[in-house]
Amino acid sequence: MVKIDTVYQTVLALANKEQRGYITPQEFNLFATQAQMGIFEQYFYDLNQFLRMPGNNTSHSDMVDLLEEKISLFEQTNAVVGNGSQLPADLYKLQNVMWKDVSQNTKYNVEYVDSKTWQQMRGISLVKPTDKNLIYTRNAYGVSVVGASGKSSEVTCDYIKAPQNPNWTYVVVDQKALYNPNATDHHDFELHHSEQTELVTRILSLAGITLKDQSLYQMASNEESKQTQQQKR
Repeated sequence: MVKIDTVYQTVLALANKEQRGYITPQEFNLFATQAQMGIFEQYFYDLNQFLRMPGNNTSHSDMVDLLEEKISLFEQTNAVVGNGSQLPADLYKLQNVMWKDVSQNTKYNVEYVDSKTWQQMRGISLVKPTDKNLIYTRNAYGVSVVGASGKSSEVTCDYIKAPQNPNWTYVVVDQKALYNPNATDHHDFELHHSEQTELVTRILSLAGITLKDQSLYQMASNEESKQTQQQKR
């Protein structure tokens, strides 16, 4: 986890250097949310890229291991699927769906099929789902789990949750915003602690566009490019 106040103070120090401008808390929170989500989503693109490349024998320098460690912070297991169909509100990527046969005290993995395949399966007795070979489809409301019959309870899932939006909370004293970490809506960044510099860089890039300060934007962009090149060597 990365402390949001540390990032904000760093961003302010760099943005205000040479009187480049002031980033309000409201602006910072908007930039912070976008920066965090951008970094988070990049994990999956990078992981796909590095899985195509040869690894190495040192775990501390294997990018696949590093990315999987960062993603693991967001993994949720055995989450209840409400009413057998409603997925968790913070779901980003669904991994596994399970159903528990209470009478046998046995949990079964549920296989995903698309709606078209399911329609085809329904007319073929040999491939129809059973309570030991279940399937699920996705729909606008979540999932639909089917075994020998539709399942409306005892359905759980493993998933990767989306990071919660960061929020630098404050109180106004003498017309100045003072950090208030005790507010109920205060949220630090949920990313791996190693992402602190990347968060600062991305937020500065966004601030540079808003402040119409091309030199600030260029400074942040150059730093981001340098970090990317170092990571992919």
